[in-house]
Formats: sequence, structure tokens, C-alpha cells
Amino acid sequence: MTYDESNTLMSNVPFRGRIKVAALKYSTYILNEPSNTPAHSSRLRWAQQTAQAPDQIASGLQPQVTMDDAVQAAGIDSTDGDSMISDTDLQTAVETTVNKLL
Repeated sequence: MTYDESNTLMSNVPFRGRIKVAALKYSTYILNEPSNTPAHSSRLRWAQQTAQAPDQIASGLQPQVTMDDAVQAAGIDSTDGDSMISDTDLQTAVETTVNKLL
């Protein structure tokens, strides 16, 4: 993706909504993981914040998720500015981004 396309995707509302769904799905997974999981307290805190304020979390994740290699490779749809990445690959991109932050 070009810088201009990346910038467009970083503020695309439908893409933010997709990130929100992926983040909520990941937060549910974290909330159900064993307490002896490495870095569980940090992950649990993030999961709780995501459950309480999913729009804010998605907004904060959007720039980093946009820069994920898979998102960059997928490109954007010229009609609506949303990413062409599949939901499955977006889920992986969101989880990878979150794991880097925790």
C-alpha cells in the first residue's frame, strides 16, 4: 500500500468496526484463558478494557493494525476505502498487534 492508502485506511470507519469485532473476539479468548498464562495480568487488563470500551480500543489499534504486513499486502478497496483483508487474516493481524503491545 502507498502511504496515502495507509493513511486512508487508518481513519476508515468500516475497517475500525472490523478491528473492534476482532479485538472483542480476542478479549473473550483472553478472559477465558488460564490464569497461569504468561503475562496474564496485563492481558486480562487489556481484555477488560476492550470489553468496556471497544470503540476506543479499536481506534487506538487501527494505525498499528493498518501497518501489519498482511493488511498492507491485502490493499484497500477503491470504492469504500476498506481493507481487502479477509476476516480470518484480520483476526491474526489484530492479535499480533495486541501481543506486541502487551
